[in-house]
Amino acid sequence: MNAYPEGLRVAPSILAADFARLGEQVDAVIAAGARVIHVDVMDGHFVPPITIGPLIVAALRERVRAAGGWLDVHLMIERPEQQVEAFAQAGADSITVHFEATPHVHYALQQVHEHGCRAGVAVTPSTPVEALAELLDDLDLALCMSVNPGWGGQPFIEHSVDKLRRLRALLPDRVRLQVDGGVHAGTVNAVVEAGADLLVAGSGVFGADDPPAAYRELARAAGAR
Repeated sequence: MNAYPEGLRVAPSILAADFARLGEQVDAVIAAGARVIHVDVMDGHFVPPITIGPLIVAALRERVRAAGGWLDVHLMIERPEQQVEAFAQAGADSITVHFEATPHVHYALQQVHEHGCRAGVAVTPSTPVEALAELLDDLDLALCMSVNPGWGGQPFIEHSVDKLRRLRALLPDRVRLQVDGGVHAGTVNAVVEAGADLLVAGSGVFGADDPPAAYRELARAAGAR
């Protein structure tokens, strides 16, 4: 596992990539400076769509790690603790589970750590920040969903900015604060000012005609490395 990328980072989400050219597109944004590649996993149960599984993580592992990058896996699936081992073995560097997806969140985080990955918890727009209060010692990152999970291209939920501020106040300094959903040039400054330091962008990068240029533009707007 590579060292965790420090500082403010834009994390392109492959959910919006052209899967017929996935390796090529990931290589292109890495060449443009991306070091965190976000992988959205959906099961058709916790959220309606079905996306990808460990095979895609394994397919990307070597090309991301060769660049000193990080595979950031976001499990939008029911009972994620049952799938942690498979994603860790496939090459995930961090695995984020949803607070709402299992009654055993603490156990799921333990499983992530036991399999050698950084552990995160995501909260949907309706889940209060206080839900994470009993998990702080076990977190490496917290993910604030600024859209409803399950679909790319949704508009940013404006009250997420205040939620990010409250999360940043709750979290220890060592815990990274990630935001996912509707992150683009028009919203990026607000989320950064609210304390987010890992900025997931799917449509805003891979949905553009020129993903590497879109990545560089968004990173510049955010003041990211």
